[in-house]
Amino acid sequence: MTISSKPILVTGASSFVGIHVIVQLLEQGYTVRGTIRSLSKEAEVREAVAKFVQADDRLEFKAADLENASGWDEALHGVEYVLHVASPFPLFEPENEDDLIIPAVQGTLRVLRAAHKAGVKRVVQVSSVAAIAAGYKDKFRRFTEEDWSIIETEIGAYAKSKTLAERAAWEFINGTENTKRMEMVAINPPLILGPVPNKNFRTSVEVIRTYMLGQAPGVGRIKMGLVDVRDIASAIILAMTTPEAAGQRFLCSGGTLWLKEIAGILHTEFAGRGYRIPTFEFPSWMVRFLGLFDKKIARVVSDLDRDFEQSNEKAKRILKWSPRPLKEAIISMADSLIEHGFV
Repeated sequence: MTISSKPILVTGASSFVGIHVIVQLLEQGYTVRGTIRSLSKEAEVREAVAKFVQADDRLEFKAADLENASGWDEALHGVEYVLHVASPFPLFEPENEDDLIIPAVQGTLRVLRAAHKAGVKRVVQVSSVAAIAAGYKDKFRRFTEEDWSIIETEIGAYAKSKTLAERAAWEFINGTENTKRMEMVAINPPLILGPVPNKNFRTSVEVIRTYMLGQAPGVGRIKMGLVDVRDIASAIILAMTTPEAAGQRFLCSGGTLWLKEIAGILHTEFAGRGYRIPTFEFPSWMVRFLGLFDKKIARVVSDLDRDFEQSNEKAKRILKWSPRPLKEAIISMADSLIEHGFV
């Protein structure tokens, strides 16, 4: 794909992933238009981007909110490709799951319909591994893009929202409403780590921040899929530029680690710098008990003792994607938390 002279629209431009996507697009010579809820955030995003690349006049912003129809026609004017990054990622479960599910589904369809109306060629939808791997009870499972989360089980509002939003997106793309045959690609990352670009606090930071601050006396026997934010940004752009990616979803995981392994990497790297990283692994029965009194712990109780793999073979084969080692993602996030004064 040759560099388009038309702007690439990045929704959620102020987000952790959004900023890194914008940086890589600018580095590759694209003109970028980002959407943010309020233009009051523009200076903050420009400052974060400027740490990595000089934008000159190739970066502009439009105000648009997933929960509001206004602003999207203007944001999409003259756009050929949309990288739909914007999505809520709450730290705690909402009291009413519809508070998360309805905006996720309606917001996704709002962007797709506006993109279709504007004649956009392709939308890259950033979904989540939460739309792939939630609700399974297997002692061991190797997840691929063929899997979908089982929403009939108690998987939590976030996983349910991501699953229903992505399913709604594919129904639109494959349905009669898509008269212009607009293309879509879905990118499904696990927990995203890597360097935090500014002081705008992110939910995905919480695991590393909690350990760096020594706020937890130990870890649970929980396995996590992880990926570096810079690798997800590159996967999103590859999904835009790779012709064969049309109509596909890609599980973009850098690999899996037990929490004890993540804590061990942090301990080895930062203990000598005065950070007391907990490496003791609690028995699972104790974590379940503590989850009765702590919402943050309760959110992960269902993940205890689950062993799994996340296959990135398809992304490597079709997108020619190559993620960096997880150790680099973990350490770079911790270093950036220190730099910004989060820990």
